[in-house]
Amino acid sequence: MDSKKPVHVFKKHVFVCTSGKTCPQEGSDDVLKTLRAEISELGLKKEIRINKTGCLDQCGNGPMIVVYPDDIWYAHVKSSDCHEIIQSHLLGGKPIERLFYDGSGKKT
Repeated sequence: MDSKKPVHVFKKHVFVCTSGKTCPQEGSDDVLKTLRAEISELGLKKEIRINKTGCLDQCGNGPMIVVYPDDIWYAHVKSSDCHEIIQSHLLGGKPIERLFYDGSGKKT
């Protein structure tokens, strides 16, 4: 067994769906830009990575965001939610329950 520990380059890795049938029309590019801008302004680009991703196969519930390593899925995210996601979840460790998505096609 290898005794090496896994490498964790970023404390948080945020994936924003920017493709698929509906996320682009639902504002995913604005969400991505807003998250990236605030993370950059806070000087956190080396700790928190914001990536666009392909379709997460949850069309109609976007914009969708997934936060790792927390395995938290958010649905129907708006640009106006980004500051709260960053401050409460990414920095404070308290996910935003009102945006949770459980994979059933509905918000939880």
